[in-house]
Amino acid sequence: MDLALNPVEVRVLASLVEKSRSTPEYYPMTLNALTAACNQKSNRDPVMQVSNQDTVRALDSLRDRKLAWSVSIAGSRAPKYRHSVEDVYPLTVPQLAILCELMLRGPQTVGELRTRAERLCPLADAAEVQSILQQLLAWSGDPLAAVAPRRSGQREERYAHLLGGPLSGEAETTCSLPEPARLSVMAENERIAALESKMAGMEDEVARLKADFADFKRQFQ
Repeated sequence: MDLALNPVEVRVLASLVEKSRSTPEYYPMTLNALTAACNQKSNRDPVMQVSNQDTVRALDSLRDRKLAWSVSIAGSRAPKYRHSVEDVYPLTVPQLAILCELMLRGPQTVGELRTRAERLCPLADAAEVQSILQQLLAWSGDPLAAVAPRRSGQREERYAHLLGGPLSGEAETTCSLPEPARLSVMAENERIAALESKMAGMEDEVARLKADFADFKRQFQ
């Protein structure tokens, strides 16, 4: 399954996974809470600034991929949102914790992942983290992680998730993202492109129906 999530979609999905583990009492999440989680300054690299509209677009895309859903909670007027990563990928809790940290903070070493993922799931030692990473690298079908290219001066290997598509070089593993305004435009462009594709399909269907109707009329002329 080729996901190729964009950066906002990755951040929204990762935030849902994170909060389901770190603050389960506030999960599933409202739209405002989810947007705030995407924009928080701690445990994020890079720090982003997305709007509620950006979050909604990302949620729509994740829903189409069966990775997130809207749910109704008794006593709550506002809809809430939850992830469903395990429905697409049957990950264990430790595997999901490591993948979540990679999505939240970009390429990281084994030591960094062990320290940062502890808040989501207890991890025995670096050997366990290394084992989990190897499982993600060898995931049946499409790998969920890869070894990131080393940058100048780096000695330890860093690992990156592949939910945003394959790594293609140094520029894609530096944890940098376009400006928030550009991210918003990119998301809007993707939405418009999807609508245009759907309209084109509908126009073709209408043209076919018109042609069939014209053939039908000619039978009675």
